[in-house]
Amino acid sequence: MAKQGYHFVGRHSATKICGYTKSSMTGGNACYKNTFYGIQSWRCIQSTPAIGCNLSCSFCWRIIPEEEGYKWNELNAGGWDEPAEIVDGLIQQHRNIVSGYKGNKHVDMKRWEESNEPAHVALSLTGEPLFYPKMNELLMEFHKRGISTFLVTNGTMLNALKRLTVMPTQLYVSVQAPNKELYDKITRPKSLNASWDGYNRFLDVFSTMETRRVFRLTLIRGLNFTDPEGYAQLIKRGKPHYVELKGFVYVGGARNPARNLSYGQMPAKDEIMEFAEKVAMLSGYHFTDYDTNSKVALLSIDRNAADNRLLHFEK
Repeated sequence: MAKQGYHFVGRHSATKICGYTKSSMTGGNACYKNTFYGIQSWRCIQSTPAIGCNLSCSFCWRIIPEEEGYKWNELNAGGWDEPAEIVDGLIQQHRNIVSGYKGNKHVDMKRWEESNEPAHVALSLTGEPLFYPKMNELLMEFHKRGISTFLVTNGTMLNALKRLTVMPTQLYVSVQAPNKELYDKITRPKSLNASWDGYNRFLDVFSTMETRRVFRLTLIRGLNFTDPEGYAQLIKRGKPHYVELKGFVYVGGARNPARNLSYGQMPAKDEIMEFAEKVAMLSGYHFTDYDTNSKVALLSIDRNAADNRLLHFEK
């Protein structure tokens, strides 16, 4: 992981600079979250407070521990670090990473200076963030420092979700498949709580969380790029404010031959758009936007959500 650019904080947290953080500082594209929600990509920390994951999703571009000879639940051994230590460490590591860009002649210096004062953290780098038992305190610590939080969960940690009393700015759940057969095939669960029935119970509670809720679909041609009715039923159950339909990208760990995926399974823009419109029609959602660079379509629960999706993170 260190060879791939991960920077570790304490015993179980990590950060890694996002490609869009780099490009947004050097005159290139910003993240689709900039397009959809207005976040400043150059001020975003890509991170996780728990590097272990109880799923081994075939499409994941991250390292799956078992592929390197480790068990997923060995990665968080040794106790849990305190929230303030994690936040301090993530901010410091982020500053260490972006410091090297100051000498790049293509860097926008105003953005570089702003990058040293993060305004946003994505708790989504790798692993399952809800394994961290002090998530309420961690979210509070970020918010206290004026940093917004986008928390991405895989939908298996029902009890941890129920314990949330401090809400992230935006709460995501990954939607790996539209039905049980594909869910089991794609997620390849490593723990008993990771099941299709458990996932649906998770969505029932997810639908009640009082924050902006988002579904994230990763669509793989020839695998889960099917059954729009099944996705629509999950959307009706989870009641997200937004649905992101993202095309699979054949990079990183997804290129491991053992996962049986290929370059040809990346869907094209027209395919994603057509599928998104079907899901929108079946679920009653509104087709809202499309980001070409990330190959992501956005649906909104209603016109009000579509019109008021931009958030502002300036301090």
